Amino acid sequence: MLTICDTQPTHNCAGWSRREFLRVGALGMGGLSLAGMLRQQAAAANQSDVVTGRSVVFLFLNGGPSHIESFDPKMSAPSEVRAIFGEIPTRLPGITFGSHFPQLAARADRISILRSYGSGNSGHTYQQVASGNNATKATMGALFSRVVGTNHAESGMPTNVLVLPEAIRPELKLGNNFETGALPTLTHPGGLGESYAAFNPQGGSQLTTNMQLKLTRNRFDDRQSLLQGLDRLKRAADAGGLAGTDRYQQQAFDIITGGVADAFDLSSEDPATIAKYDTSHLFRQQEVSRWNDMRRASNLLGKQMLMARRLCEAGCGFVTVSDCGWDHHSNNNSPKGLRGFSFLAPQVDHAVAAFIDDCAERGLTDKILLVVTGEMGRTPRINGNGGRDHYGELTPLLFAGGGLPMGRVIGRSDHHATKATTRAYRPQHMLSTIMHSLFDIGELRILRGVPSDVRKSMTDGDPITELV
Repeated sequence: MLTICDTQPTHNCAGWSRREFLRVGALGMGGLSLAGMLRQQAAAANQSDVVTGRSVVFLFLNGGPSHIESFDPKMSAPSEVRAIFGEIPTRLPGITFGSHFPQLAARADRISILRSYGSGNSGHTYQQVASGNNATKATMGALFSRVVGTNHAESGMPTNVLVLPEAIRPELKLGNNFETGALPTLTHPGGLGESYAAFNPQGGSQLTTNMQLKLTRNRFDDRQSLLQGLDRLKRAADAGGLAGTDRYQQQAFDIITGGVADAFDLSSEDPATIAKYDTSHLFRQQEVSRWNDMRRASNLLGKQMLMARRLCEAGCGFVTVSDCGWDHHSNNNSPKGLRGFSFLAPQVDHAVAAFIDDCAERGLTDKILLVVTGEMGRTPRINGNGGRDHYGELTPLLFAGGGLPMGRVIGRSDHHATKATTRAYRPQHMLSTIMHSLFDIGELRILRGVPSDVRKSMTDGDPITELV
């Protein structure tokens, strides 16, 4: 619980007496104050070189994107198999992508694609993929925060964050569908406990649910109220100073009233950068909301990706970005003829391209690893409605940045895109590849204080050979 006393005589706070000014518990440290947590994490940071200093943005396309219409179009296959919308050449000789990805095709030398990856999952359950099938069942962001701590030692930024469309537009009331129930499994902490669940700035995590801001209102559940309340508090503190605090208490105050809140606030971003990311012009949200399987789809992915970049710069090590609506059976729960793909794929093309360019311009390409996938792919054979059904044998998987080799198309599938004809990669290989980017694995193996099952989950797997 976050408690910040007012200048009013509530709880016997006398003026700006700072000894009871900040009480921060439920930050994943079992009641430890934020100032105490900062002291502890600063000490821990000085005794281990286990982290590489990189961050991960994990873009998850909820519902199951087609591997054929995305990055393995199979135009030589029969009409009932090959990509419905055709193909487009890329910067890599002889390599084509689905026609909805012209911007990524033009940047193919700056990404790596897997054509032999399959989630092994054919249902709308995200935990299996997002955890890399590890024994703790904790998703990758939870594993990361279990090692490095739930908050960055210097900035106080939560190290594991979920960015939903509601993080961009808090007033959104997206419709209920299967994804609403499945979404919690995307960042589930498994056996590690709720302390390591992803921070959701829109109130979906224990952290935001438990926070209290004791100013003019007793509780808040959304980011907007937090920003407004902290802004008032900061102005008052600036006027009166923070006498009587040590540097960690001062840092805790600066964190709460400064960088953490600012990172979630796109209004301080350069308008030209916002415009480069913006995907709201690609379709109207009302166009997709009438189909049950697309009711959680939004046109806000570009700004979600921009927020993810800002969070990484502020010290967040693992950001999960959720993009819903990819269950394209074309059975009138999604548009006929796989047209739902036509709404969502151009948005991914634009948002990911903007992210790649932005990271390059800011010198962050090697510092941030972008991973794009979903819980499954789609059936090779087009169904009677012109759509594709659930299929776990092959699944789209894209990497960009993070110090990994780029410009690669890894593996091959057979003529009908039904199975890998080269080494088949699975979520556990994705997990290991990501951990190799985030950590010095040798140091992680000997790091004290990490439970053995967590350590094994993060260090014992085989990464994707072509990317390490």
